[in-house]
Amino acid sequence: MQVVIDTSAIMAILLEEPERPALIAATEGATLLAPAVLPWEVGNALVAIIRRRRLSEAEARLAWRAYEAIPKRLADVDVGEAIGLATRHGLYAYDAYFLALAQRRSLRLLTLDQHLGVAARRAGVDLVEVRG
Repeated sequence: MQVVIDTSAIMAILLEEPERPALIAATEGATLLAPAVLPWEVGNALVAIIRRRRLSEAEARLAWRAYEAIPKRLADVDVGEAIGLATRHGLYAYDAYFLALAQRRSLRLLTLDQHLGVAARRAGVDLVEVRG
């Protein structure tokens, strides 16, 4: 089984948020797939958290190493398709990349982002339900 996982879910795992055990359980045995932009999104999120003084640089580097250890496949997405989804559903392009990948491959999407979840449902994409 393949599942598209977004940055919000990855960050919850890396930062050991309350949803972490449920996210790990929901992805056990699954092949995780994400747009090729995922590493840059995770890096950007880690820097933002450093700036908010929630993590030190050393802690962020540890989180990055943990990210690198997560088995995942990165895939290209059709940016034009994502622009259309972003426009129709009021998303940022980065969120639309995850939606476009899930929609194009008829895969479920794992996200903790409520706005993206609503857009996914409207676009006919099934979600992986996670309860924290």
